[in-house]
Amino acid sequence: MSATDIAIRVTPLHPLFGAEVAGVDLARPLPDAVFEDIRQAFNEHQVLVFRGQALDDESQIAFSRRFGPLEKTEPHAANNYTPSHVAVITNVDENGQIMQLTDKRVILRTRNEQWHSDSSYKPVSAMASLLSGREVPPIEGDTEFATMRGAYEALPEARRRQIDDLIGIHQVETSMKSVDADMFKREAKRPLAPVQHPLVRRNPVNGRKSLFVGAHAGGIVGMPEEEARALLAELMAHCTQPQFVHTHHWRQGDLVMWDNRCTLHRATTFDKAKYRRTLHRTTVAGLPEAEGAQTAG
Repeated sequence: MSATDIAIRVTPLHPLFGAEVAGVDLARPLPDAVFEDIRQAFNEHQVLVFRGQALDDESQIAFSRRFGPLEKTEPHAANNYTPSHVAVITNVDENGQIMQLTDKRVILRTRNEQWHSDSSYKPVSAMASLLSGREVPPIEGDTEFATMRGAYEALPEARRRQIDDLIGIHQVETSMKSVDADMFKREAKRPLAPVQHPLVRRNPVNGRKSLFVGAHAGGIVGMPEEEARALLAELMAHCTQPQFVHTHHWRQGDLVMWDNRCTLHRATTFDKAKYRRTLHRTTVAGLPEAEGAQTAG
């Protein structure tokens, strides 16, 4: 089959969002027309699943970069203080052994089990994340996704009008509920100031609106703290109702990518003392002019 004969097959996974894409080998360069079909599917479906992809870091980076510039990780214990375009999310140490549950790297990574949008605590939040299943446990260790677009569209019109112009305040420390906050502060190499993002965002390609909340969101500009936290908790509970959630059950070789602008995600736990789990993530940065974010004053 020649490159011009490639045609992707897109199969929806949920009534509101998510699709499996078949017919491509992402380890090889894709023709522009095929890539544009994938980009279109991404903007439409928010979460894409590619099964059976034999990716290494080089090919994963190459595919990810076609969507835009990549973020680099912040140096911390969970990545051995080594900034990289690839974040390795694992419970396996450098000697190939399963880490102890008391290992600070394991503890810090429990933050991934909260509903969040990647890098929402940065002035330019992430556009897309791509997660490659290199080694997955036989049971559990799933990833759940929630559509903030579907959740926004399900709100009563009067409620949408009330929140459309609000600005959320995001900060990484807000998501420390499941982690030793003092440990995190000791490990951090530099503080990250609070940033502001619209509470309701619009996809620049198709114009569809979505909520923008998550574990990093802790306030709303101009709103008393208690009132803001109550509203954010209400919207989070709304977004993560079962009708807005899709669960991805990992197989080795899966590549899953999602739109951080309009989805939340979280890891589900598994027997970390028994099973090995290693996922490699690349993250596509957003565009400053499209995000409207700024450092909170």
